[in-house]
Amino acid sequence: MRHWKICFTVVLTAVLMLLMITCGSSTNQNEILIGEYSSLTGTTATFGQSTHRGLMMAVQETNDSGGVLGKKIKLITEDDQSRPEEAATAVTKLISRDKVVAVIGEVSSSRSLAAAPICQANQIPMVSNASTNPEVTRKGDYIFRVCYIDPFQGEVLAKFVFNSLKLKRVAVLKDIKNDYSIGLAQFFEENFGALGGEVVAVQAYSEGDADFKAQLTALKGSEPEAVIVPGYYTEAALIVKQARELNMNMPIIGGDGWDSGKLVEIGGAAMENTYFSTAYTADDPDPVVQNFADKYKSLYKDIPDAFAALGYDAGMILFDAIRRAGGIDGAGIRDALVATRDFRGVTGLITIDKDRNARKSIVIITVVNGKLTYKETIQP
Repeated sequence: MRHWKICFTVVLTAVLMLLMITCGSSTNQNEILIGEYSSLTGTTATFGQSTHRGLMMAVQETNDSGGVLGKKIKLITEDDQSRPEEAATAVTKLISRDKVVAVIGEVSSSRSLAAAPICQANQIPMVSNASTNPEVTRKGDYIFRVCYIDPFQGEVLAKFVFNSLKLKRVAVLKDIKNDYSIGLAQFFEENFGALGGEVVAVQAYSEGDADFKAQLTALKGSEPEAVIVPGYYTEAALIVKQARELNMNMPIIGGDGWDSGKLVEIGGAAMENTYFSTAYTADDPDPVVQNFADKYKSLYKDIPDAFAALGYDAGMILFDAIRRAGGIDGAGIRDALVATRDFRGVTGLITIDKDRNARKSIVIITVVNGKLTYKETIQP
């Protein structure tokens, strides 16, 4: 009796394993698995949520039009909770457990810098949707991005302040623990100095801080004509609000880390006379942009921000590369991504340069009567 039970258990286990393998094989034969790591929760949750929505639109549109290489795209998403260490864990799971053929993420440069070496070591192409720090793609030849980089963003912001706003003395308040903020501050300062401008004071904060009055009081003493805050929207909105409470009514300027509906929600009326650079605006009358914005609003009952558009473009560029590669081999997808030229995305014409960065236009946004408003477009 005992022998019969053992034999039955062995056979049953074998059958179950065979069923699992068969089911897995069937799924893999008809799907291309793509990984996404994103800040769906945590301090920059709106970035990840917008990116995920835009990326899901790209997946749905691609699958509805027949998929890629005759297969459906299956997106597997991991929430990194806005933390670099979780980003590394998420990407490790996507590659080792889920066997994805490519990875999309992240908005934050710090989180992309934590995940990129893992993708590179496993020869899995990674496409960052919005990490602008130059070091991200320097992690290896499997690492790409569809956004511009901070040297260009810093140059544009410096020219905008010096030439468009005609201001010559600025102060800088940067997030000392954030690679994006440190890098953007550095490139702004270099370019502003080269134009003849002067950075009269620099102060620092850390992500998660809520009281900035000591730093702002120190900056106010240097009598700047503008304040540069190259950080993320939560802290930036609080900084602007507290600056106005200290009667610092000069222009306050940031980068694409400000691009969130939460910016005005947190900062309120204090956000008037502020500006920031970003990749896209839903106000652009271009039919490609308006078609994307209409579909997004229909699906999510919300206006798509730049991170939604960049998530969409990251997905579409990757799917196009897989199609041109003719297979899902990592090296083949990488080579196709390298060859990307004049890809028509929602955020403009995108060409991948020799350093695997995107060359594209940049947009300046201002706040007028509580609404994010298009100011001007600057070409590379």
